[in-house]
Amino acid sequence: MSSLTYDLTLAGLSVGSAAALTGIGLIVTYRATGVLNFAHGAIAMVCAYALRQCVVEWGWPLWAAATVTLLVLAPGIGMALERFVFRPLSVLGSDPAQTLVASIGVFVLLVGGAALLWGQGARDDAPELVSADPWGQLAVVLLLAAGVGAAIRWTRFGRELRAVVDDRQLAVLGGVDADRVAAAGWAFGSFTAGLTGVLLAPYVRLDPYGLPLLVMEVVAVAVAARMRSLPVAVLTALAIGVAQSQLTRLHPTGWGAPLLQAVSTNLFVVALLIAALALPRVGTRDALPRTATARVPTPPGAWIVAAVLFLLPLGFAGSDLHTSVQVPALAVVLLSLVVVTGRGGQISLGQAAYAGLGALFTALLAAGRFPGLPRLPELAALALAVALVAPLGLLTGWPAISRRGLALALVTFAVGVGVSRFVFAQPYAVSGLSLGRPAGFEGDRAYYVLELTLLAAALLATWLLRRGRTGRALAAMRDHEPGASAAGVQVPSLKLLAFVSGAALAALGGGLLGMGLRTFDPSAYDPVRGLLWFAAVVVLGADSTLGALAAAALLVGLDAGARGGVAAALIGVLAVLVGRFPGGPYEAARAAAGRLRGRRGVALTALGVEVRGRLRRAERGVTSRPALAGLTASGRTGATRPAAEAGPGQRDARTAAAADGAEPPQGPPAPDDESRTGGAGGKPNAAEGRVPTHAPAPAPAPAPAPAEPTLTTHHLQARYDGFTVLEDITLTVPPGRVTAVIGPNGAGKSTLFHCLAGTHRPSRGQVLLGTRDITHLPTHARTRLGIARTFQQLAVFPSLTVAENVRVGAEQGRLQDPSAVERSLRLLGLDGPVRDLPAAGLPTGTLRRVELARALAGGPRVLLLDEPAAGLDTAEVTALTRILRALAADGTALLVVEHDLDLVADLADTVHVMTAGRIVASGPPDRVLDATGPQETPA
Repeated sequence: MSSLTYDLTLAGLSVGSAAALTGIGLIVTYRATGVLNFAHGAIAMVCAYALRQCVVEWGWPLWAAATVTLLVLAPGIGMALERFVFRPLSVLGSDPAQTLVASIGVFVLLVGGAALLWGQGARDDAPELVSADPWGQLAVVLLLAAGVGAAIRWTRFGRELRAVVDDRQLAVLGGVDADRVAAAGWAFGSFTAGLTGVLLAPYVRLDPYGLPLLVMEVVAVAVAARMRSLPVAVLTALAIGVAQSQLTRLHPTGWGAPLLQAVSTNLFVVALLIAALALPRVGTRDALPRTATARVPTPPGAWIVAAVLFLLPLGFAGSDLHTSVQVPALAVVLLSLVVVTGRGGQISLGQAAYAGLGALFTALLAAGRFPGLPRLPELAALALAVALVAPLGLLTGWPAISRRGLALALVTFAVGVGVSRFVFAQPYAVSGLSLGRPAGFEGDRAYYVLELTLLAAALLATWLLRRGRTGRALAAMRDHEPGASAAGVQVPSLKLLAFVSGAALAALGGGLLGMGLRTFDPSAYDPVRGLLWFAAVVVLGADSTLGALAAAALLVGLDAGARGGVAAALIGVLAVLVGRFPGGPYEAARAAAGRLRGRRGVALTALGVEVRGRLRRAERGVTSRPALAGLTASGRTGATRPAAEAGPGQRDARTAAAADGAEPPQGPPAPDDESRTGGAGGKPNAAEGRVPTHAPAPAPAPAPAPAEPTLTTHHLQARYDGFTVLEDITLTVPPGRVTAVIGPNGAGKSTLFHCLAGTHRPSRGQVLLGTRDITHLPTHARTRLGIARTFQQLAVFPSLTVAENVRVGAEQGRLQDPSAVERSLRLLGLDGPVRDLPAAGLPTGTLRRVELARALAGGPRVLLLDEPAAGLDTAEVTALTRILRALAADGTALLVVEHDLDLVADLADTVHVMTAGRIVASGPPDRVLDATGPQETPA
């Protein structure tokens, strides 16, 4: 027994050493560049093939082939990728999504290129670089880890690397050559990938698909090390390798034996699932490409061409028709990615798993092998399979609620790998399984007609998810998730809807694909194919249903009409270039056409179009209300009575009057407000040119409106990573008043704002709206209670028009008022031609108005404004001041975090000064600002 234990330990150390090499390479690359290199396994595969080519095919000595492969080819691949793929992306200021897609594109390109060069068959004659004795491999791993650790800790390069990791821009300003650091990181990472490949190749099947996936399965060791600690990665890899080897001595019995056996032989996959789910903070940056402009409807001519092309195979015969049968089925699968990624903005690398489950469940149900259910006709089996797979979308949808970016990509990839290993690769589930076609559709032509019918239904469902309230909410979530939540969109529910709908469509397409091939082929749904599908949809337009159809035809047509690997290589090239056209080739062509048209004539900007419209209305004799940016300054509109004493009619009149540039109606002012209203009795200044020619007849006093609730905090404390940012904050934001918070940078103003808005949960204390405790409510729930907010960094939805942005707020806010959109647009001066323009590309001042109009459209009780004057000119600030005063006069509670002390002095009723997470002074602005002095607050 001791001899067996020793032998198994040695075998486990050998596997763990290879995994440790992968972890070291991934961590170094990530720390130097911020990119999780999904192509790591593909580089390992290419280097293994290159070593075999040199030794077996060309007869080179092993030492020469290893030198060229590991010291020239592998680092060269890494440096080429950094120079020609990832450096241009960083220069262009790409988001993390584009680097992730480019990394997947490199993976697909290398896999396709290897299939073209060496074929798709497996090779078992790879040369052995290091003996099977694990001590040699372990020594290599330990030496590499120690050397890298020492270099990072004690050398100049290591200091530069740490500086780039901490803050790349600051490191560049300090004289660090970040490009050189990134190139060195990529070179070393590729070297470790190549070493992993040549060490593993003699003991596994060397083929373009298997080895890359095997290497990527062990990414768990890098995730467990939080992409930082080399010792943790090495120890984790060795421990998992030894544990997996020791588990092979177990021989479980009973109904669960096959599954337990699968777990014991795929422990790295189990570790990947656990690490991806338990460690969500790895790469939490948003990681989806953003559409730069509103999506232009596809011309009807393009749909006519697509329909004709998809109908053409009805005239085919023989093998051409049999091959064409795969296209509509694959198109349905790719539409699932349009729903999840294009519509919902979520990374999903595991859609192949849901397609495979759809095919598997359809086959099991049709064969009568599904537990507890009788044999079903094929169409009924397909429908039930879709219904069974759809809830399984929660496997990726539920983690997506709390994960974004790289963390979500890892979860979806792990789910895809887990389903492939624990379901599709198990003989008990798939052995002897065949799949027929529905009665009446046995022939290829008849079955193709059935596929076209179901494809049309899938297109209709996808189209419906883009229309109306749900479509706007999905677009808002995709464009700016925090902004969508602040507008009242129930982001968690919407993510679940996207993933469940995507799983259902993938299952439908997978079932159709299986019936078209008349068999269940597990290799048709492996995770590598899922990466290829994802890359194809993204590069051809993630939000384009027509792009999904084109991708399906391209993938099937190229693989059928050319040597295997051509489609993967082409999609890989396009994915590598994704930073050049993030909206897909269609968007790139449309933008290029727009630039060409712009050179032929002069085009007006959005502001010019708006001004031209006003001039034309003036020429027709129509009195045009000045836009928000053109409102003139006036005295305080401030209602001298509490908001509760103003009736609804008066509140609407005040806001409308502010929009028209006039003083809102108000009651007799209190003595201390005379100076603010411009004179005794609340009359406007004569210099404003709005002195009424006659006094209106007094109106009967309206009935008092119910008092609005007050937003308060009690002894609020907030912490970030162990540091106390807020300490004992007690604050009141009363209705009908403007409360301002000022203080130096780092005082805790933004954290206080996030606690009130629901984007950060305080560690202690309470947030109350009236008497209701809302401390633990999410952002969208607070919005529906009447707490709206704006952002310091603009939070608009660029793929929606101005009016659609505002409509999102009206549909998701506290009040469902059909007239709220028009009222908000009119109030903020956005009801002209600008209303139909996409938000992308509009001036900052206009976008500030769009964001405020969206917040107002939901009928907020409390309005939280985070530096609302940032980026505005003097006229726009003056106009904004008038609007905010009118809102306060209407009874809205306003909390303003602002650095512009002149605006604070002119607008606020109460000012709180924060320093080091505490409120150190409070009171009227004239007293607090004079006592604080300019040295304590930013200008």
